[in-house]
Amino acid sequence: MTIPILKGIAPLAPLYDGFVLDLWGVLHDGQLPMPGAREALALLRAAGKRVVILSNAPRRAASVAERIAEIGIEPALYDALLSSGEATWQWLKVGGPGGRQFFPIMATRDGGMLEGLSIRAAAGIEDADFILNTGVEGAKDRVEDFEPVLQAGAKRGLLMVCANPDLMVIQAGRPEICAGAIALRYEELGGRVRYFGKPHRAIYQACFDRLAIDDRARILAVGDSLRTDIAGANGVGIASLLVLEGIHQEELKGGDLETIVRRAGVRPSAAVPRFRW
Repeated sequence: MTIPILKGIAPLAPLYDGFVLDLWGVLHDGQLPMPGAREALALLRAAGKRVVILSNAPRRAASVAERIAEIGIEPALYDALLSSGEATWQWLKVGGPGGRQFFPIMATRDGGMLEGLSIRAAAGIEDADFILNTGVEGAKDRVEDFEPVLQAGAKRGLLMVCANPDLMVIQAGRPEICAGAIALRYEELGGRVRYFGKPHRAIYQACFDRLAIDDRARILAVGDSLRTDIAGANGVGIASLLVLEGIHQEELKGGDLETIVRRAGVRPSAAVPRFRW
């Protein structure tokens, strides 16, 4: 059956009571709200829909909420915001992997992830009890830049804690690798990784708790990544809407949606060019 491609989310609004929305590529591009996104959120809220933003941002939820409010996505437009960074922080707070010293693969902007935790950065990979991977500084960073550290960590059998399973993001039109790309390479080297965020099931339960909707057939997940957003929705048995003008936009220029979906091994319920009404 061909995936329906809609012009916007208006036809879907009557069919669902709860919406799980990705952030980057759906609601904003890293700097500004996506065209039509704020209006769509406002109309969902006016219709009495429950909205949870679920982001793979490797930062505390309060920090993410503060940032998106600065660019115009204010708290009144959604019911709750969950982040993979918050889930990671909560796990580390209660003991995490057990060690006190970590080797950081972290952007400076992610420093808030360490506040309130009784862990500290190790002098080097040889002194670390685990690796904390939240991502890179910018678009110039490459996975191969971390190869020596990854090989050393895998050889020592260190657990990598990955606070963002995404492989890449489009930052104001430019691709930038995420923590997930580094974690994937670590696994290829034989390293162990504990992931937090989509597509892993645990974070969806937190969404369901906040949506408070008993019938999961009345919940729709919206995202731009087949690997995380759509796979995660498939895994927990809820409907999904793929945003085409997101992470897969370049891939879609060179191939049709059905082929890309078959290759990914996951399938959205429908697709839309962008998140708009």
